[in-house]
Amino acid sequence: MKKLLGSLWFTLTGWKLEAKPDVLAQARHSVMVAAPHTSNWDFPYAIFSFWYMGLPLRYFIKDDYTKSILGWFFTWTGALGVDRTKRNNLVEHTVDLLKKDPNLVILVPAEGTRKRVDKWRKGFYIIAQQAGVPISLGFLDYKNKIAGVGKVFIPTGNFEEDMEEIQQFYIDKTGKHPDLYNPKIY
Repeated sequence: MKKLLGSLWFTLTGWKLEAKPDVLAQARHSVMVAAPHTSNWDFPYAIFSFWYMGLPLRYFIKDDYTKSILGWFFTWTGALGVDRTKRNNLVEHTVDLLKKDPNLVILVPAEGTRKRVDKWRKGFYIIAQQAGVPISLGFLDYKNKIAGVGKVFIPTGNFEEDMEEIQQFYIDKTGKHPDLYNPKIY
């Protein structure tokens, strides 16, 4: 059902999906970076992309959404509610989730917001290292109307070198609002 909805979304919007079978197979148990993240429209494109690709998506969202009248919808799409008023160890919790489920993809918008930021947050990298899973690079390129997963790699432990590789991957991807994306991520 979800795959059909994803396919329909792509057909109606004129977007294309770019994801090679071997890359998708590697991404099935990973921390997936989602970038550029510049618009609320990123949500439906990302959700429908995952459904179309058949990837088991989970993502974090303010628990206000999962506790609202539409909470069932967000949970159905893969949302994991987070109470931001409490001090949560989200990294440890995510590592535990990944260790328990070998078919889990946690989607992380590393920018942390839809606004322009000076640098990305490091949580996705720490989670991948501690869980022993790869980092997959998901993208939405509004300029070319392409969504997908372009690369999967194991973090080397050399943060700067790995971030340079990630930065180079996203250099030609265009967000819905390009001025809100800083291509210098670290």
